[in-house]
Amino acid sequence: MIRVVVDSLTKRRLSAAALDALVRRALGVPLAAHVELTDGMFNTAYRLTAADGRETVLKVAPPPGVPLLTYERDLMRTEALAFELMAAHGLPVPEVLLHEDDFLLMTALRGEPWSAARPRLTDAEHGALRRELGTIVRELHTIRGDVFGYVQGPNAATWREAFTGMVDAVLADADRFGVELPDVRPAVAARGHLLDEVTEPVLVHFDLWEANVFLADGHVEGIIDPERAMFGDPLAEIATVALFTDLDDDYKAGYGIEGFTAAEETRIALYRAYLCLVMIVEGVPRGYAGEEREAHVRFFREKLAEYLEL
Repeated sequence: MIRVVVDSLTKRRLSAAALDALVRRALGVPLAAHVELTDGMFNTAYRLTAADGRETVLKVAPPPGVPLLTYERDLMRTEALAFELMAAHGLPVPEVLLHEDDFLLMTALRGEPWSAARPRLTDAEHGALRRELGTIVRELHTIRGDVFGYVQGPNAATWREAFTGMVDAVLADADRFGVELPDVRPAVAARGHLLDEVTEPVLVHFDLWEANVFLADGHVEGIIDPERAMFGDPLAEIATVALFTDLDDDYKAGYGIEGFTAAEETRIALYRAYLCLVMIVEGVPRGYAGEEREAHVRFFREKLAEYLEL
C-alpha cells in the first residue's frame, strides 16, 4: 500500500521485559536485543535477537478496544493460516514459531524489502524479479479454500455474494467512522454478473506490493504480511501486485498470462476500487492526519471514480 508516515492508533508496544518473557517461552533462551520495525502500518513489529543468536520477528495485534474495520478483526489468525498454507505449498515465507491471538513470532528474513532495494536494481534485474514473483504467485493461486471471502468474514458460498458483502462492510465502516463516500453499490451491482465467472476460491495475498516482498542474493527470499489474505478471484491480486498502475509484461510472463478479456479487466477494476474504499476509510480509526494523508485520500477518491466510472 501507499505508505503514510504517521503512527497508527492500532499499534501496541511491549516492554523489554514482556518481549524477554515471550522469547524465553518460545525459544527457551533470554532476549539479547530488540528493535521496533516501523514500516508496518497496522500491527506493531519487533526484530528480536535471542541470546543464542537466533533472529526472529514478532508481530503484536492492536490493543483491545481500538476501533477496527470489519475485515480487520482477527487478522493475526488469518496471517498464521496463510503462512501455514503457503509453507505447505513450498512458497517462500518465514517459519511461524509461535501463534497466539495477540502474537505472531516467526523467523526473520535476512534480506531486505524490494521497495528498499529497488533504486539499486537495473531494469533487467527488476524484470527478472517480476517474472520470479509471477511464478510464485501462480503457485500461490493453486491453494484452494472452502468459502469465498475473508477467513474472518464476510464470506459466502459464491464470489459475487462474498465480494458484495466485502464492499457493503467497508461502506458500513465508513458510516461508522463518519467518512463520506459516493454510493458505489449501483456500479458494483451492475458489474456483479461478471463475478459469477469465478467459481473456485483461491488464496489471494492482497497486499503484494514491493514492501512485502523480501529479496536476497538477487532472488525473492520471502513474502510477508498475508494478514489481509482472502479466498477469491486470483485477478484480485493485481490490485496490489500492480498498485495503481498497469500490470507489466515480466510479471505476466512469470505468471503465464498474456492479457485479459474485457470482463476480466472490469473485475480487476472492481478490486482496485475496493482497495481504494479500504484505504480511504482505514485512516480515520488509525488516526492518520496531515497534508500527506489528505493528498493520498484525494488520490484514492480520484482512482475510485476512475475504476467505477462514477
